[in-house]
Amino acid sequence: MHKVDLSNYELRTDLIIEKKIDNLINNSYQEGNIKVDDITISKNIDNKQKGKYITISYEDITDHNNYNNVLNVFIKELKKIFEYLKIKDTDKCLIIGLGNRHIISDALGSLTISNITVTRHLYLLNDVDKRYRNVSILEPSVIGMTGVDSIEIIKGVVKNIKPDFIICIDSLCAKNIERLNKTIQITTSGIKPGSGIGNNRFELSKNTLGVNVIAIGVPTVVDSAVIVSDTINYLYKKIGYFKNNQNNVKDKLKPLHKINYLKNNNDLEKEDREKLLGMIGNLNELELQHLIWEVLTPINANMIVTTKEIDFIITKLSNLIAEALNKSLHKI
Repeated sequence: MHKVDLSNYELRTDLIIEKKIDNLINNSYQEGNIKVDDITISKNIDNKQKGKYITISYEDITDHNNYNNVLNVFIKELKKIFEYLKIKDTDKCLIIGLGNRHIISDALGSLTISNITVTRHLYLLNDVDKRYRNVSILEPSVIGMTGVDSIEIIKGVVKNIKPDFIICIDSLCAKNIERLNKTIQITTSGIKPGSGIGNNRFELSKNTLGVNVIAIGVPTVVDSAVIVSDTINYLYKKIGYFKNNQNNVKDKLKPLHKINYLKNNNDLEKEDREKLLGMIGNLNELELQHLIWEVLTPINANMIVTTKEIDFIITKLSNLIAEALNKSLHKI
């Protein structure tokens, strides 16, 4: 039988909620269909810096009501972060939109800062309503387009304008397709742009920039190995559902593609999985992911994948994050 060595293996993810870390302080609550996980790491663990990590999980932001519900929760959690870091109303803020605006799944940061209310130039003229905070923005782009590493640009700007705190916005990578475009992570630990897709170039944090750095991100991509392994797990659930509901009259009146088999716990037993897929059915979730990763990686088929409606979703997400920042930073 194939033996899977998991000692140094972990699918790429930027989300703290998807990492297995011991002794976390996790305060969770539910607001309607929105779940908030407030996690605190008291010391540096592996490649995760100590700090507060807030994860907002939701089902949808494409309609007016859901958009506003997520927006209100997001604003509330942002203000908690400001209180946690003791950020004052008079503190100057620099907002950095990371990523590449020419690749839509990586354009979250760039599109978000396009809708930020910028006021620093008005403060220089001493002509601004004091309800508005001193805010400036920066889009450093990527080294492949500018020839200059983003950290060099950011350090130069920080040195000259001297912000009191920084907010970075970036697209993230997840290891669960159910989290794609449905999770917002806010953290006080800063960010390593590109780490989710294996392009870890630098760190933006208080250690490197000298001021508090708040990172805001949404997972917009996953490995194709994640999609394949999740599909196999969905297959188990679908077959398990029909096995448990074969006499359900209501289901017989519905087309197969209209039946939501994820609503209840319908996982197949281990024996049924083995009958269905043999040796593969005997693997646990992590072993299955690793096996598929082993199959796809040597032939360059483990691609970074996004959703088909990403253009529409990124527009919605960037508008939501910008609106939340404007309402949290300014007294408007």
